[in-house]
Amino acid sequence: MPKHPPTLLKTGLMSGALAYLMWGFFPIYFKLTDATPALELLAYRIVWALPFGALILTFRHQWGEVKVALTNPKTMMLLGISGLVIALNWLVYIFAVQSNHIFEASLGYYINPLVYVGVGVVILGEKLRRLQLVAVILATIGVSILTLYGGKFPWISIVLAISFTIYGYMRKQVNVGSMPGLFIETLFLGLPAIVGLLWFLQQGSSLFNLGHPGYSFLLILAGPITVLPLFFFAIAARRLQLSTLGFLQYIGPTIQFLMGLYYGERFSAAHAWTFGFIWIAVGVFAYDAWRKHKSLPKAEIEPV
Repeated sequence: MPKHPPTLLKTGLMSGALAYLMWGFFPIYFKLTDATPALELLAYRIVWALPFGALILTFRHQWGEVKVALTNPKTMMLLGISGLVIALNWLVYIFAVQSNHIFEASLGYYINPLVYVGVGVVILGEKLRRLQLVAVILATIGVSILTLYGGKFPWISIVLAISFTIYGYMRKQVNVGSMPGLFIETLFLGLPAIVGLLWFLQQGSSLFNLGHPGYSFLLILAGPITVLPLFFFAIAARRLQLSTLGFLQYIGPTIQFLMGLYYGERFSAAHAWTFGFIWIAVGVFAYDAWRKHKSLPKAEIEPV
């Protein structure tokens, strides 16, 4: 018997909230594993995502989608490139947390939706609505303040925002589901990751061994924490309107910001001005999205 729409909505909201909550609390995991270098931790994340991703694919009966994608050269090429892009995103994020730059990571995911709009203008020839333009200007001012008065260019924020935008744009060009796509991306990255881990183990620098069972278990968890948020996000995307997902996406960077405060990162006056402008920009952007959503015909806003 099919579920009643309110049940679908509730499931979608819970799944979306879970996904963004998990992404928001990521700094805790990377702080617990900061004895492992970022590059090695990235390799564990890729390697252990493969078996866990395979379990999810089996549970969701999606191996057929994987098989179809594997026989399409264009799909494979795009997923190979998108895999490299998301690996860069993961690596920079791990480095940001381990080097006490959680605020910059949070900033990157706050401005990500605005960068996405910019890509639409530059690549797709879309026109900015007035409030979108205001939001982009405010965000630009905020980043400029951190650059000019904070004493450094927030490259972590920019790389995270741009790489995740490129990743999202590329995945929209591929007709494959989130989980099958992620599995194939990690397949592309799997061999280099395994070779890298073997090298770390041979050097004797890795903490993944019988002498550190608790820590080794934490490294294995890199797989589930990579796959589970995307699994819940995939459920939410099929049950919620895109505008609702758009509002939920700010849960992640908000929690990350609070994590930065919890871990005692230095919050300067430049940070305060920067985040002030970014939060106003996000508010303007969200209001514009809500207003646009309300004006759409019902047929255009059915859950996907």
